[in-house]
Amino acid sequence: MKWEELLSLKRYGDTHKRLRREQDETRLGFEVDYDRIIFSSAFRSLQDKTQVIPLSKTDFVHTRLTHSLEVSVVGRSLGRMVGKKLLTKYPYLKEVHGYRFNDFGAIVAAAALAHDIGNPPFGHSGEKAIGNFFKNGVGKQYRKVLSDKEYQDLVDFEGNANGFRILTQSRKGIDGGIRLSYATLGAFMKYPKESLPKKPSNRIADKKFGFFQSEKEKFSDVAQSLGLVATGTGESISFSRHPLAFLVEAADDICYTIIDFEDGINLGLIDEDYALEYLIKLVRKKINTQKYSALDTREDRLGYLRALAISALIEDACRVFIENEEAILEGNFHQSLMDHSAYKAQVSDIIKISVERIYQSDEVVQKEIAGFRILKTLLETFTEAAMHRFTGNADHYHKLVLKLIPEHYYTGDNEYDVLLGVSQYVAGLTDGNALNLFNRINGSALI
Repeated sequence: MKWEELLSLKRYGDTHKRLRREQDETRLGFEVDYDRIIFSSAFRSLQDKTQVIPLSKTDFVHTRLTHSLEVSVVGRSLGRMVGKKLLTKYPYLKEVHGYRFNDFGAIVAAAALAHDIGNPPFGHSGEKAIGNFFKNGVGKQYRKVLSDKEYQDLVDFEGNANGFRILTQSRKGIDGGIRLSYATLGAFMKYPKESLPKKPSNRIADKKFGFFQSEKEKFSDVAQSLGLVATGTGESISFSRHPLAFLVEAADDICYTIIDFEDGINLGLIDEDYALEYLIKLVRKKINTQKYSALDTREDRLGYLRALAISALIEDACRVFIENEEAILEGNFHQSLMDHSAYKAQVSDIIKISVERIYQSDEVVQKEIAGFRILKTLLETFTEAAMHRFTGNADHYHKLVLKLIPEHYYTGDNEYDVLLGVSQYVAGLTDGNALNLFNRINGSALI
């Protein structure tokens, strides 16, 4: 792969080449990407979507929106640090093409901002609820009208693939979605493959899938334009990651490791003294003991350690990227940057505690169960109505139900389009809206 191709400013539908050296420095194309994402309705909906605790009533807990903003900030720092080193290594990128180190930061920041934009309500249990509906629930009946890959898209419903769909989906009068630069779309694509074949692999890029069958052509166009390394065989489509996708992933890993842990402390799920001990292990070489001892409140102590921890992990992730940059460009680096971190042991300890005390806490489990049932009910109701309309057999009830959904979500040329559209609608609901819609369908809102 070549950096001058990977940093492409091209957008969907372009009829002319966009050159970096011709960009207006007051508002660069990569910065436009950030603006378009942050003003999108899909991004705004993240303010009421779960990061850790579904339907939480406390101000302490992060939502998908606050998490995405923090990941974007970390991603910007990572991108700038890496970009500065790359321009020293490849001076022609600046001298010939006009790239600046801030361009790398802007690309990673925009992609990181959007990294959760396709996630359903109620955290990762939302993805599982949608998949389970089609694999084991009422939705299993639709298997016979779908191809293997179409069905796999639904039974393994993936937030990353849904995110790519949201960012690129054409609608009436809007071709190419919000038309991000291909560089930002490439950095967004953590799993550049389709849902099948699904087989064991040591490649982190194969862990999940990154696009639905409905976006296959757009995905292939982006990947080929960027010069990503093709890894698929036969009719299988897969590519090596865009190098900057490793930085987006690292930013996400850093934030959820440290900040989810912080949420657990603030919620009382993790004892403060016990937790601070783990954070101190991570930042022992950076901590100013005199300054730390002068801090009176838990909030200040946590804030100080959090800042040091994130800074240490950013610097280390940059080191790992630069040391492996040539292998990454060749498509021969198959692990996350954090897997090679000098702080891997400390991070693993923190994640282990978070799993035990936060992710598996009674509050999380109970609300995930409720979320599972809510999404199951919504999918049963809306897919039944939409499929009856598609076959021309919708009765009065089905027509009433469909008045609750914008029309473009339940219309399509085939069963796959209809089922995926309804799934996208349900995935786009916030936690609160999903609960409200569930109550309206069940009549609870009238009592």
